[in-house]
Amino acid sequence: MKFCKKYQEYMLGKAQKLPGVGCQKLKKILKNCRISVLSQEDLHRDEAPEIQRCLHHCPVCDAKFFPSLVNDMSAVVSYFNERAQKLLKLHQAAGFRKYLNWFNGKLRRSQSDVSLIEEGKDLVIYALINAIAIQKLLKKYDKIHNCCKQGTAFKSQAQSMQIEILQSPWLRELMAFNINLRETSVNSSTLPESSETYYLRFSDGKPSLSCELFDAVKLDIDLTCPVCLETVFDPVSLTCGHILCQMCACSAASVTIVDGLKSAESKEKCPLCRQAGVYKGVVHMTELSILIGRSCPEYWEKRLKMERKERVRQAKEYWESQCRAFAGI
Repeated sequence: MKFCKKYQEYMLGKAQKLPGVGCQKLKKILKNCRISVLSQEDLHRDEAPEIQRCLHHCPVCDAKFFPSLVNDMSAVVSYFNERAQKLLKLHQAAGFRKYLNWFNGKLRRSQSDVSLIEEGKDLVIYALINAIAIQKLLKKYDKIHNCCKQGTAFKSQAQSMQIEILQSPWLRELMAFNINLRETSVNSSTLPESSETYYLRFSDGKPSLSCELFDAVKLDIDLTCPVCLETVFDPVSLTCGHILCQMCACSAASVTIVDGLKSAESKEKCPLCRQAGVYKGVVHMTELSILIGRSCPEYWEKRLKMERKERVRQAKEYWESQCRAFAGI
């Protein structure tokens, strides 16, 4: 079965209509473009190769294909991020708020783990299957426009626009959340069976968050901080999708831990991809932090002691500077 048909069946099988990628519409645009390209090549068969290569780039196709794809990707990412944040907020609620959720029927005590894992799993599948659909459409675009790499270039543009779903911090949080809830559930026998596997794996001492979908698609997210080159501690995700230690991110953004990452200037760049303005929308990775802390207890305790001293030092310097400013020194 072709993926497009499988994708359509998946989307139609949902109880409610979800935002998705218009595979049929986009493939129709590419099909019409291919006919146009082939007919123009016949007319210019004797032209120089450089002129023939220009014919592979279709402004009409670009004007229809990419804007439509951007709209679809924006709708998918917005829906996914909103649903994921609500689920994680519900799970991480504590004290009175958690009892209020139980009272309002949003969360049942007896089946909370099962329902939350099931919803989290469905959201991850939704994200990945849409990512596969987008990837296949972009490959088809480049295949039709033989010498054109617009599809490949579009991936970078989508990342800068923050509509690439694989760079969403909430996807990483949901994967960590599924592992945490599955491994810490009191009655794991009641948890649903799944053909998808989420796990934290180590290769040569380097950790990564991995997911296998449909026995064919694999996603590996590197959890090594690009600044200190250690496993991320107290991780945060920048809007470009890269994950850093919170302290390392503050250092890269030229701010103190007291000021916080959201006080960083817009000119500050990601230390890995060099994209500017990536600190304002930073997300603290709570579930990922719990997962790494439980999986690497000795390393976590060591980093905790080191960073506690650094945080105290920075806080002391901050308040001393505030006192001097207040005293007019």
